[in-house]
Amino acid sequence: MTAMTDRVSLGATQVSPICLGAVDDPDTVLAAYDRGVNFFFVSADLHWPRYQPLRAGLERLLAARPGARDRIVVAGVSYIVQRDFCSIAFEELVDAVRGLERLDVLVAGGAYGADEPRFARYATLRDEHHVGARAIGASFHDRGAALRCIGDEAFDVAFVRYNARHSGAIHDLFPHIDPSTRVRVYGFKSVAGATTAARCHALGLGDDFWIPRVTDYYRFALSHPAVDGVLCAPRTPAELEGLAEALAAGPLDPDEIEHLLLLAQLDAGVAELGAAV
Repeated sequence: MTAMTDRVSLGATQVSPICLGAVDDPDTVLAAYDRGVNFFFVSADLHWPRYQPLRAGLERLLAARPGARDRIVVAGVSYIVQRDFCSIAFEELVDAVRGLERLDVLVAGGAYGADEPRFARYATLRDEHHVGARAIGASFHDRGAALRCIGDEAFDVAFVRYNARHSGAIHDLFPHIDPSTRVRVYGFKSVAGATTAARCHALGLGDDFWIPRVTDYYRFALSHPAVDGVLCAPRTPAELEGLAEALAAGPLDPDEIEHLLLLAQLDAGVAELGAAV
């Protein structure tokens, strides 16, 4: 298991296993920094309005904590697929956030296997230190492409969808990753499909059936040894504190992991109640 103050190597720098993405309250950024988070993920184009509180929070952080810029790692993600235009989005992001000055990681968003020309362009941008970046990554929607790129060490960080309902990486990705790879693997959408207490009751699950909290789904993702960290989106400082408390509880044990997998199957209607009790 991990803590927000832990660090893993990403390229030539060190990042927290918790990477903070979209938030609702800008003060969540400062709360995360004060808790030990130094890794931030912000869109340069898609979902631009959704990331406004994060951008505002980064501005507050950089203004309120002298020297913070050299202690944080900011990943900018672009979903532009035309290789000749993706660099412009990163320039606009740097210009839009007061005090940001540069990006540390450039991320190709929504990556698929047919994106090789785009991947090559990102490698060039890293070599050129475009907007100051010294590392590149991709958020994959194609686990086959993720595995190839991790194997080739084409990127410094790979973001892959992994949660109890979307758990295919357990079989077709994680077992095939060389443990010695320098590529860091971060899960995203960790709490997508989390089964609520109301839904559990609607499914007929009794009071003696363990109903996990939302933060337990982060523990689920981080319990797999192939996962170095998670991209997460606590909306407020209070939700960030809840995540910190969950991490302090440690990893899920194998029975708890199986419980969440079976609960997701029940919720999706692909398992019967007797199989999970």
